[in-house]
Amino acid sequence: MAHAPQIRIPATYMRGGTSKGVFFRVQDLPAAAQVPGAARDALLLRVIGSPDPYGKQIDGMGGATSSTSKTVIVAKSTRPDHDVDYLFGQVSIDTAFVDWSGNCGNLSAAVGPFAISGGLIDPDRVPDNGIAIVRIWQANIGKTIIAHVPMTNGAVQETGDFELDGVTFPAAEVQLEFMDPAAEEEGAQGAMFPTGQLVDDLDVPGIGTLKATMINAGIPTIFVDAESIGYKGTELQDAINSDDAALKKFETIRAHGALRMGLIKNLDEIAKRQHTPKVAFVARPAGYTASSGKRVDAGDVDLLVRAMSMGKLHHAMMGTAAVAIATAAAIPGTLVNLAAGGGERQAVRFGHPSGTLRVGAEAVQANGEWVVKKAVMSRSARVLMEGWVRVPKA
Repeated sequence: MAHAPQIRIPATYMRGGTSKGVFFRVQDLPAAAQVPGAARDALLLRVIGSPDPYGKQIDGMGGATSSTSKTVIVAKSTRPDHDVDYLFGQVSIDTAFVDWSGNCGNLSAAVGPFAISGGLIDPDRVPDNGIAIVRIWQANIGKTIIAHVPMTNGAVQETGDFELDGVTFPAAEVQLEFMDPAAEEEGAQGAMFPTGQLVDDLDVPGIGTLKATMINAGIPTIFVDAESIGYKGTELQDAINSDDAALKKFETIRAHGALRMGLIKNLDEIAKRQHTPKVAFVARPAGYTASSGKRVDAGDVDLLVRAMSMGKLHHAMMGTAAVAIATAAAIPGTLVNLAAGGGERQAVRFGHPSGTLRVGAEAVQANGEWVVKKAVMSRSARVLMEGWVRVPKA
């Protein structure tokens, strides 16, 4: 009986922010997978261990959560004033589907370190000691990210004392600048606010009419008030992820919000768009105990935010959603801004299930429309394993 051999592909398993993923240089992939298409998707699904009806991804590199079922492809950039192109694939756990519709803000922190260590950056741009500035083209959404990567003795510095809630151990800080983060997605009705309103009445059958801020910044996101859907904003994962009715409610809100934002043409399309948009709920500051047991007091934060990712409440906060939070908080009158107390703001600290995070953005009005030139946050990144990933030959 003939047995298909395994092929091995150079790869690096990295943590970036509160996510983990398998990173590839495009030139290291099999030829058929170096371009978009079915061969690339099939390869990445097999690498991660999907589709898995058991929901565990035992036979792959995935960790059976939205934060750990991720892949990244990096290439030298041919674009002016950019060093690398970064493509992110969110791999579905239980279906044969790779979602290319958005970015991963957390793994964005690992792209610069990976590119430097992988020889994808011009050596003249990388100091032996200090900060390397890596100019990243985020290919999924067509945006620029500037990563500030610390260097020590000619190598990427990975250890340090920067602490990030949701990550157990400290590491070196990587500051990220998301340039012009309002994403103009194909099919969306407009730019930053696709409906033209800071707050809309969103009709959701079976749930009611909800006040919603729908924004394209970092990633398309639908913000609603926690109280309007029966929550306090202090919830941890088990309070929602163990409640099937709640999960269905959030998916219904997401589908109708996506339709209203122009991201889909009919409700049936939402099943093939799992990564975007995100749904998040916000609340005024309140004290709670984070998932680690750490106490977060009301005075520690400007507002509370909980966000859904791939059908589940996220254990911390997606980096792209943090960009959306920073952007919306900077614009007076959005639900995020009002939950933080209203007025003009250049930065907020919000509470999430694992603790707190500070994010910043500067908003200005130009010709009657809001413009955000840059959103800033800090993450960390670390190589967990490097070598070859093996998959059965197709």
